[in-house]
Amino acid sequence: MKQFGNIYLIAATSVIGGALFGFDISSMSAIIATQPYKCQFNQQGNDPLNGECRGPDSVVQGGITAAMPGGSWLGALISGFLSDIFGRKTSIQIGALIWIVGSVIICASQNIPMLIVGRIINGLSVGICSAQVPVYISELSPPSKRGRFIGMQQWAITWGIAIMFFLCYGSSFIEGETAFRLPWGLQMIPAVLLFCGLIVLPESPRWLAKHDRWEQAKAVLVLVHGKGDPDSQLVAREMAEIKEVVDFERANADVSYFELLKPGMINRTHIGIFTQIWSQLTGMNVMMYYISYIFTMTGSGDDVLLPSGIQFIINVVMTVPALIWLDRWGRRPTMLIGAFFMTLWLSINAGLFAVYSRPATPEDHFDTAAISMVIGGAPAKAVIASTYLFVASYAPTWGPVSWTYPAELYPLRVRGKAVALATSANWAFNFALAYFVPPSFETISWKTYVLFAVFCFTMFWHTFFMFPETSNKTLEEIAATFEDNGPGSFKYIGVPAWKTKNDRSIIRLERNLVSSEEKIGIEHSNHPKV
Repeated sequence: MKQFGNIYLIAATSVIGGALFGFDISSMSAIIATQPYKCQFNQQGNDPLNGECRGPDSVVQGGITAAMPGGSWLGALISGFLSDIFGRKTSIQIGALIWIVGSVIICASQNIPMLIVGRIINGLSVGICSAQVPVYISELSPPSKRGRFIGMQQWAITWGIAIMFFLCYGSSFIEGETAFRLPWGLQMIPAVLLFCGLIVLPESPRWLAKHDRWEQAKAVLVLVHGKGDPDSQLVAREMAEIKEVVDFERANADVSYFELLKPGMINRTHIGIFTQIWSQLTGMNVMMYYISYIFTMTGSGDDVLLPSGIQFIINVVMTVPALIWLDRWGRRPTMLIGAFFMTLWLSINAGLFAVYSRPATPEDHFDTAAISMVIGGAPAKAVIASTYLFVASYAPTWGPVSWTYPAELYPLRVRGKAVALATSANWAFNFALAYFVPPSFETISWKTYVLFAVFCFTMFWHTFFMFPETSNKTLEEIAATFEDNGPGSFKYIGVPAWKTKNDRSIIRLERNLVSSEEKIGIEHSNHPKV
């Protein structure tokens, strides 16, 4: 079967796996405030004053929401095994099939347990895809554009959020159960497109080489990087580096998760895990899940879906600059700037709620105790503006980088399992926060914002001291950054993070603009540079 080697097509197709996560976020955030959903899953009964359904209480709703990231945690962990055995591409296709099964169960849900089971199954799919799509793209992308293509995963997530949100918004005008069952059923379509689209795309050349399929590996590199030229210098360089790495790793025992905790690996393991943990502790995803609660607190009225939707549009639009310039900016400056501004906006929201809000009362007729504050007037508008600016700060920074960065850190032998472990940390904290936020708003109200602001402040300094630059380096060169036998290196850490630079000279090689002497050096090079 003919395979297509256009890297834009490869990335655009595979990141549909990210869109599945986005669909799930807004399929819950856009629906939990609607009457058809509350009446179908009406755990609390009807409001005695107005007769409206009150739906699940804050703890149960937290459990329903958290079911998906709980399943994703498990899916991310098993994805490492699936990926190493079946390949990066096939493991993503398996995730697509699981999503279809989960969506059928969710669409047909008659009660809360059935809904939770369906969301756990969907979570398995999201965990597999979110862990292996970045690995697949990173192993196929040219070094100078790797950040752009992996960052497309985050852009796909934002598109998934926006598309599903407005689909749910349109469906909210339909009477009865169809208002939520229709969008829950339609979310199967992207998974079908993902499964079918991957059929005509190549497998990762590094995975093929690892399994002694060298001719196929070279053919993929020629197709994707060499533009059909088997004599491409970039292809020659990458094949030489891949062969060196595979030969070295063959001399070592088969990798297990315990390998990631050994002294020579523990630093990059901790960096990959904390990249994903910090992306959750920014509070961005829980703001997406419970944005309708926040806008209800600001007195936006009964129809909070439309103002909430503006946030999702900002998320889509503001991810674009990262796709264009992330590789030029570098990973470190992007993460540091994002952490600074998110700390600022969260602190402003905390201050506004602390000074100008009042506790919610029964006369407010809120259907969940998680909506624990009421704020109005100019301070409410400031909260809305600050929330939008928070999203605008996250979208071009930690959003795409949290997927790009972990996939770059590891040598080939451990990459599949290492990224799976890092992604599982993302989902473990996503689960905890999704469950924690409704009770948190109920019990500590505005101090929830203080907590997330402290997290963002801490991650700024953690990034500054421990996260090295990876832009515009081959994956093999990045692995050499963590070797501790070079000048100025720290034991078990490698080159100090603040000394690493964004070297864009790789672009000349990709465009075949190197001199004859440089080509000879490439052909005879034995060690990747730092």
